[in-house]
Amino acid sequence: MRVAVQQEDLQLLAKTLQEQLLVEVSTPEVFEVKCAVKKDELMILTQHTSDVIVDAQLIFAVIEEVLQSLAPHKEQRVQCFLRVFGEQLPYAKCFLALKQKEGWGVGGDEGVGGDEGVGGDKRAGEDEEAISYSSPSSPSSSSSPSSSSFSSSSLTYFPLIDETKEEEPFDPFADAPNLSASKPAFQVKPILLGAALMGIVVLGGGAYLLTRPCVMSECKEIQNAEQLKTKSPQLMRRANSEKELVAVQQQLAAASAALNVIPSWSPRYQVSEELKASLSGRSEKINQVVKALQTASLAAEKVGYSLEELQARQHLWRQAIAPLETISSSNELYGLVQGKLLNYRVRLHAVNQQVFTEEKWLKKLTAAKAVANAAENRETTAKSLNEWQKVQSTWLVVVNALNTIPQTSAGYQEAQKLLIDYKPKLVAARDRATKEGFAVKTYQQAVSTAKQAKVYEQQKQWQAAATYWDQALQTVKKVSQDSLYYTQAQSLIEPYSAALKQAQEKLQVVSSLQQTRTDLDKTCINGIQICTFSIDNTRIIVRLTPEYDQLRQNNLANPYSKNSDTAVDFTNHLQILREALAVISDNANLSLFLYDSQGQVIYTRTLGG
Repeated sequence: MRVAVQQEDLQLLAKTLQEQLLVEVSTPEVFEVKCAVKKDELMILTQHTSDVIVDAQLIFAVIEEVLQSLAPHKEQRVQCFLRVFGEQLPYAKCFLALKQKEGWGVGGDEGVGGDEGVGGDKRAGEDEEAISYSSPSSPSSSSSPSSSSFSSSSLTYFPLIDETKEEEPFDPFADAPNLSASKPAFQVKPILLGAALMGIVVLGGGAYLLTRPCVMSECKEIQNAEQLKTKSPQLMRRANSEKELVAVQQQLAAASAALNVIPSWSPRYQVSEELKASLSGRSEKINQVVKALQTASLAAEKVGYSLEELQARQHLWRQAIAPLETISSSNELYGLVQGKLLNYRVRLHAVNQQVFTEEKWLKKLTAAKAVANAAENRETTAKSLNEWQKVQSTWLVVVNALNTIPQTSAGYQEAQKLLIDYKPKLVAARDRATKEGFAVKTYQQAVSTAKQAKVYEQQKQWQAAATYWDQALQTVKKVSQDSLYYTQAQSLIEPYSAALKQAQEKLQVVSSLQQTRTDLDKTCINGIQICTFSIDNTRIIVRLTPEYDQLRQNNLANPYSKNSDTAVDFTNHLQILREALAVISDNANLSLFLYDSQGQVIYTRTLGG
């Protein structure tokens, strides 16, 4: 296949490949590209310094992609070489057999890629291009020749070099111009787009399109974007504050915005879109961190200790932390983020503790108010000492709970106001419980004393019975009028009074009988046993002794005789005895029956007569 070599076209192709390598490989000031034609084959040499290790497959893939975009009319054979500056032999090369649907040309009819240029038409059914790749040993590459298959690009790599042969000196590019890859002087347009634009110019109206940025002229926007893309990671790593990050973000945004002027028909449009995506991604990541730092600053400025204010700060700290935690260790912002995260997590932990503590005190306050309501309800229904004691203990729980709420809590003021209301209720409940306790004790003491009085009644110990009934009565009268046991105590006063009266009457009777017995004992004995007696509930029965009757009969028979054995004067003694017994009968309020020793009634006295 014939290839017309024109130096200008080859130089244009070299510039295109050189710039694309700079974009794709992102290693400035490294590559130099030369193009030449030998035996109808296009040959491309890429050189770099010895201190740089490059990916040969990536370099050849980029070259192959650029050649595809130039779209040859026919099948085109291309050899690509990779060499270190100063070396005679390449350490890697590949062979490309290109087939494309669209035409491609370099410069014109006799340029690289004319009718007999690099490449050819790709017919229907032909969807693959063969690429041969080999890597012989060299000072820059210690790897042996290898081959691999890539299904995604349908490219097949296979060694073309017979490693048993010694490489011949290789320098088909001796006459090719040298191109520096460090800073391209201007943006080179792809050949196909140039041809298309020339066609538009010929048709008319193309002047405007050709004068748009990055179409026919230099593309400073892309150069600036590429430079910023290269240096922005270092700027991001060096940033130590929000202000510095914002400055980097503004540079990225400005560079990205500058790329918007590149029209869609520019041969650099795709590159600009990729640069915009890259710069925007970095800008968005910076923006994410900046917003987190701003949120943290806002959280730090927040004050107040109410639960709502604490929860607001808690939410802000969480908003600040969450996006920072997504920054991976490979990100340029990782160092800055980690330092901030430690501080933010400590601050969040402190706020979490405050929220937990405040929630605890507010729950205690709410619970205290609920218990206070229960205490008030119990007050209205309390009907026993036990219930009043529960009311007292309930109020005590409320007051103790409110007293534990510290001054640092937002609920402290409300707790103090509630204490002003609740403490008097606790005192009142305590007093009422005490009063009810005393009333119960008094009531139970009265009942117990009454029970003992009944025991003495059963034992006919009327003196003790009367004493205990009196104590029971006096005790039950001490039950407080405003106590729950007052009504029950009042119901005992009447029966206790009646029991006391009865006991006193019994005691009086017993006392009277005892006195009567004493009086009778004294009356019936006067030197001799004058009489005997018996007493029951209605009468006194007195019987003269036979001795007394005998002496009395003797005295009647001899009134002037005097018995020296007795001091009794029998002249009027019987009369005196009757009168004495009558007095005793009156005092005892009992009827009197006097019998002689023979059982004959000699004197009677009935009650009221």
